[in-house]
Amino acid sequence: MTIAAYSITTGAIATEAARVAADPSEFDVSRVLTLDELELGPLGPLDVRLRILAVSAEHNIDHAATADTINIAEARGGRMFPGNSATGEVLAVGDEVTRFSVGDIVITHCNGGPDAFGYPQRIWAYDAPDSVGWYAKEAVVGEWQLIAAPLDCGLTLWEIAALPLRAPTAYHLWRRALGIYRLKVPYERQARLNVLGFGGGVSELFLQLARSEGHRAFYCAGSATRRAELEAGGIETIDQTVFNRFHERADVKAFSEECKARTDGVLMHAVCDMLRGPVFGAGLAVAARQGVNVSAGWQLSQVVEYNSTLMSVKQITIDHAHYETVQGAEAATALYGQVFRPTVHDEVYAWEDLPRAHQEMHQNTQTGIPIIRVADELPATVAAIS
Repeated sequence: MTIAAYSITTGAIATEAARVAADPSEFDVSRVLTLDELELGPLGPLDVRLRILAVSAEHNIDHAATADTINIAEARGGRMFPGNSATGEVLAVGDEVTRFSVGDIVITHCNGGPDAFGYPQRIWAYDAPDSVGWYAKEAVVGEWQLIAAPLDCGLTLWEIAALPLRAPTAYHLWRRALGIYRLKVPYERQARLNVLGFGGGVSELFLQLARSEGHRAFYCAGSATRRAELEAGGIETIDQTVFNRFHERADVKAFSEECKARTDGVLMHAVCDMLRGPVFGAGLAVAARQGVNVSAGWQLSQVVEYNSTLMSVKQITIDHAHYETVQGAEAATALYGQVFRPTVHDEVYAWEDLPRAHQEMHQNTQTGIPIIRVADELPATVAAIS
């Protein structure tokens, strides 16, 4: 069966790089994400066939389209089908599938190639060999890759679609940050923590989780709309543009002084920074003693530098995470609507506008997490929340 799906090819990447003379500021992701055709594999005994209802735009697709760290399309043989976060309707199930039935609404997770402890060595539809993503009209996936969508959680379909990749990442980062901090400082010595997150969707969920557990949360972002959404949920905000997005040393120093004033000189016990350029340095600059800096990304580089002597003196732990276990993804899903309430971009993009959604994410002009509606018609089971 052949279906419509978006692909990224090495040829498209090379053509766009030549057009902009390798100037990353002029790179247009929408020229690289191309509507293609995909032959679906057969339905195996443990497989599920899905009709994709909605997907969210993810930064790993930006990495794939720009080849900014590695040329993953080239590593995948010259063509890849991206999309590792989706909400879908079950159309058919294999003979040995027990957890799902036709008509069920499900979400995906992107765990690929779990190690002996359940943590992914690869990410589905990115670097997992032979993996085919969900920026497609339909898909065939293993039963193990699906989680029942919590339709009664109080979120809209579009808000649910924003979370399958981001919520497990935030959940994993928070439990690592808190666990590492508690290894150094017990609860009775520091009950309430100052927690800082920079920018995007993972950080806002990270802070919502910290706030739900009684900690003081700070969201540093340039978007006034997103800051207002977080403030409504009791999270304090800092306008990143006031500090020139930390381009100069003086900007970082001014940000550090602001954080000192906000926290009575204590600074931040836990920081979620995603390793985004100068934000990494700013996050380290405002780390409290015994603080923990956690990250799950590498937007501008695979390599970071820091003053290890200073970090040692302050007892700072810098921790890198990849993604959650399958069980962790299920635990994060249980928090939809109760803890996790994502800020969604004010336009739900049409299927044909998926490339534009990614270009606008690349340009950082959206007011929240971008969602793309894939299905022309939605099932009656989600009508009330769409």
